[in-house]
Amino acid sequence: MIPPGSSGATAGAERILDAFDSRRLIPPLSRDDPSLDEDGAYAIALEIYSRRVRRGEKPVGRKIGFTNRRTWVEYGVSAPIWGHVYDSTVHHARAGETRVPVGHLLQPRLEVEIQLHFAQTPPVTRDEHAILESIDWIAQGFEIVQCPFPDWEFAGVDTIAAYAVHGALVVGAPVPVSEIEQCVDRLRGFEVVLSRDGAQQARGVGANVLGSPLLAFAHLAEVLSAQSRFAPVQAGEIVSTGTLTGLAPVSPGEVWSTTISGIDLPGSSISIA
Repeated sequence: MIPPGSSGATAGAERILDAFDSRRLIPPLSRDDPSLDEDGAYAIALEIYSRRVRRGEKPVGRKIGFTNRRTWVEYGVSAPIWGHVYDSTVHHARAGETRVPVGHLLQPRLEVEIQLHFAQTPPVTRDEHAILESIDWIAQGFEIVQCPFPDWEFAGVDTIAAYAVHGALVVGAPVPVSEIEQCVDRLRGFEVVLSRDGAQQARGVGANVLGSPLLAFAHLAEVLSAQSRFAPVQAGEIVSTGTLTGLAPVSPGEVWSTTISGIDLPGSSISIA
């Protein structure tokens, strides 16, 4: 186990930060240290968080990864993970469209996600209605994930240490919860279609992320309640709840878009630069 603030956490953080900053692929940390466990990986993540804050990046929310169980076999993981989102990594699709550069990211892939914005500190509960009461708006956007490990091959603990593979978050057009009828039920059952340059690539439903985006958040809240070194989600934070479809490799020049049915949310469009 790597305790927070230890030389092991420092070395792991420096290795991950150097890989991303220099855009250089590295072997998974777990290959050199087979004893690396989840607690040790989050100790590295905490060291990275502290360093990013010290260099001027402002935390604005969280991302949850691997909430879609369909991705577990493909990527060799067995549970969700989470990481911080910063002002330096967020893009807003004000009218549902935006352009995002990816040249600084390692092996970027696109995820279609539901994003929750909290008006007040949410409870730790699996009661979806109680969680919804703390949310003022919801959006459908994208996360662009990145990976410093060759061919996206790793152990789950490696992804925790590596920013939770976060690269950029595209926040879609926000819709007030008050304008979404039967929001709890619709978040479970809505469908999204992902297209690249107008051609359909994938489909997904709200239930793909641990049963619902609200239940994906419930999982995060439970995990954070057991991680005393990290603060719980606070009012004003954005939480992106995990991919509704698979992870799609992206390249400059492509335009990715979504259409949504079954819930009063607009789709989004992202131009890859």
